[in-house]
Amino acid sequence: MNIILEFFVVTFKVLWAFVVAAAKWFMRPKEKSVAGQVCLITGAGSGLGRLFALEFARRRARLVLWDINTQSNEAQAGMVRHIYREVAEEAAAAAQKAGHGEEEVLPHYNLQVHTYTCDVSKRENVYTTAERVRKEVGEVSVLVNNAGVVSGHHLLECPDELIERTMMVNCHAHFWTAKAFLPKMLELNHGHIVTVASSLGLFSTAGVEDYCASKFGAVGFHESLSHELKAAEKDGIKTTLVCPYLVDTGMFRGCRIRKEIEPFLPPLKPDYCVKQAMRAILTDQPMICTPRLMYMVTFMKSILPFEAVVCMYRFLGADKCMYPFIAQRKQATNNNEAKNGI
Repeated sequence: MNIILEFFVVTFKVLWAFVVAAAKWFMRPKEKSVAGQVCLITGAGSGLGRLFALEFARRRARLVLWDINTQSNEAQAGMVRHIYREVAEEAAAAAQKAGHGEEEVLPHYNLQVHTYTCDVSKRENVYTTAERVRKEVGEVSVLVNNAGVVSGHHLLECPDELIERTMMVNCHAHFWTAKAFLPKMLELNHGHIVTVASSLGLFSTAGVEDYCASKFGAVGFHESLSHELKAAEKDGIKTTLVCPYLVDTGMFRGCRIRKEIEPFLPPLKPDYCVKQAMRAILTDQPMICTPRLMYMVTFMKSILPFEAVVCMYRFLGADKCMYPFIAQRKQATNNNEAKNGI
């Protein structure tokens, strides 16, 4: 095709993409069903992973929960089973009210949740556990890379081991899980990969160099993988990048921006964050930033001079927002050491 003609075609497609995106703001796309599909969630025993598990359970997905903490993971499985029973009872009541037979209810009772203790920072542990999942449960259709950690130390005070662990859990683990489950998705041209990153994977702040680097890495991995799937014309495999602002899970307890600004930009409620993410996942939205203001911040960071960004950070109190959190972490560490007689 003549390059000039092709340029006009590309321009039209770009403009059309803007039109479609704008239309989705006014007309909510229909959510797809994940009923009966195997959904694997890493870091499912606490935080956002716990809430993702509950949301997928309500939509009758077959859940595979991975967490390094066996006790919290089993407790989460109990909550999922409770939701499965509620879903089954609701389906049974609806079927009886509509006069349907009992056979339409049975599939809801067959839903199961499977738990696996897995340290996603260890490559071989991921591959071994993934093989067990394939044999005991089946092929994974929805992969939610959610597991995350934070060291809570300034760079020069942070032990090398904690930096390595942050990178391995928050970034490297995405490579291992994708390599474990993507081949079958490619074969079937069906699946969905969700990367739970952070707004700190789009722009950074002081004092959490390892965390920001790991989340920037996760975002880069996700975007490159998404382009690779498009290049391979595997349109049946969807990807969603989740980048929330500070979420009130306790992970960054003590983090504070300027007190006059905080009422307008408070920490996100975990339930709200996950519901927004679920809406994006179930409508095949490529990326979701919560709140929407994060899109503007990312755009401004890309076009403004660095000194202008620094001025904005200082005005918002975002330049040292992590310092109270780090101080609390340090105090907690000192108290533990004193308690243990170290």
